[in-house]
Formats: sequence, structure tokens, C-alpha cells
Amino acid sequence: MHGTVDGFSYGLVTPVVACLMACLGGALGLHCTTRALLVAGSWRPGWLALASAATGSGIWSMHFVAMIGFTVEEAPVHYDRATTYASLAAAVVMVGVGIFIVGYRGTTGSALFTGGTITGLGIATMHYLGMVAMRLNGTLEYDTLVVAASVVVAVVAATAALWAAGQDRGPLWSVGGSLAMGLAASGMHYTGMAAVSVRLHGTGGTPAAGESPAALLVPMLAGPLSFLLLAGAVVLFDHRMVTGGAARIPAERKPGVPAGELVSHTARRPPSRIRRAPARAPRRGPVRVRFRTPQNR
Repeated sequence: MHGTVDGFSYGLVTPVVACLMACLGGALGLHCTTRALLVAGSWRPGWLALASAATGSGIWSMHFVAMIGFTVEEAPVHYDRATTYASLAAAVVMVGVGIFIVGYRGTTGSALFTGGTITGLGIATMHYLGMVAMRLNGTLEYDTLVVAASVVVAVVAATAALWAAGQDRGPLWSVGGSLAMGLAASGMHYTGMAAVSVRLHGTGGTPAAGESPAALLVPMLAGPLSFLLLAGAVVLFDHRMVTGGAARIPAERKPGVPAGELVSHTARRPPSRIRRAPARAPRRGPVRVRFRTPQNR
């Protein structure tokens, strides 16, 4: 027996709030990634770590807010706390790997492809690990093609977001990157939820132990949301943002730097004075050697 699945129990409230959460986390994360490309030394890994945590917290909060609107009419839905927080750790770590690749290699083709793919897979891993945390009197079944489409949506949108973060061409690019990251998380989530169907075990069964969405709502807001506010305060009071930023420092092993930006060290050296030996005059004609004989004397 298949259960009646409803992903919009509260109408458009949960989708809109979930998308805003993803955009907020994406905006902070991409801004920190842009700042990391402007600095070097020990500041760069700090900004990238903050970007990873902010983006991961944002997309995890988006998933949980959206799952509040997910219900099965014939069976109550509960969540396992440990698995739910494990999905948060997976999001922060995998998204962080992708952000660090772009932060240190720049927005080149290979780095952007690798970082965007890992970031998109991190979003997908967070989503489906969060689905594993669900406890209900039934079994979740997935449409393989729709699941694959959801992963593609996450990878493409995450790659576009990282590319926009590396451009640093003004506030419109930052807004576009934030929307792309929000689309990566929200689009992947609702595409993946379209692949879900529930096969019930029976009408009189009792669901496995777990906590309701309302029981996990308070720690979710007190944890990742508080961190997002703290990250927003750090970004707001960043002296480079207040003073207008600094010149971009090329990322390590980042090709494509114009030749005019490189400093020629050979131009500082005085021209070396090389003494050349005078060239010998070429001999004209054969050399004749006369030997004196007794007859010639």
C-alpha cells in the first residue's frame, strides 16, 4: 500500500523560507570565498573555512525547513537526531572541499569543474542522508532517473555559483551567485522529493523511535541560524569590505595571468659588457712556402 505524500503541508510558506535560508547561507559563503581570493597567507584558509560552514549550514537549514512541510497522511514522520546532524557534517565537509579547491586554484576550468562537482555532490549527500534520518511506518522508494536529475541540478547550479563568486564584478554578481546557490539547494531538494514514494508496512503499525520536526526545530534554529548571524556580522565588519577591498591576489597555480602584470627581473640588471676578441682577417689565396735548395743559393 502506497502512502499519500504531501510536500507542501503549509502551502508556500516552507518553500519560500527554505529558499531564503539557502540564499542567505550561499550569500555569506560566496562572499567569504570572494574575500579569500583577495588575501593570502593564513587569512585565506580562515575565510574559506567560514565560507564552508556558512554554506553548509544554510543548505542544511533549508532542507530541514522544507521537510517540516513533508507529511505522509497515513503515518506520522519522525527523525533520528544523530543521522540528522550527520547530514549537517556531510554538507559542511563536502561543500568545504569544493570551496577550498576554488579558493586555492581559482576559477579555472578544471578547478571550477572539480569544485562545483564536489559541492553539488555535497548538497545531494546532505539531502539523501537527511532522508535516511526519517522514521515512519513504511519504506521510502525513489525514481532513479529523477534522483539523477536532482544531482545534476545541484552540480550545475553549484558550479555556476562558484564561478560567479570568482568573478568579483560588483554586487549584481554576488546576488546572482547567491541565487544560484539557493537554486542548487532548493532545486535539488524539491526535484529529489518528486522522486519519493512511500510504501506503508500497515495501517496499525507504530513508527520507529525518533523525534518530530518540531522537536528538532529549536536546536536547528539555535545552532546553524546563530552561526549564520555570527558569520554575517564578521562579513559586515570586514575592513576590506568597508574600505572597498584590495587588489586581487592571483590564486596558486592559476593560469591566464596577463604578461603585463608580471615583473621582469631581467629589466633591472644593467646590460652585461662582453669583450669580444678581434676577428682575424681572412687569408687571401693559398700560402706559398719556398724551400732553399743548394741550386738556389
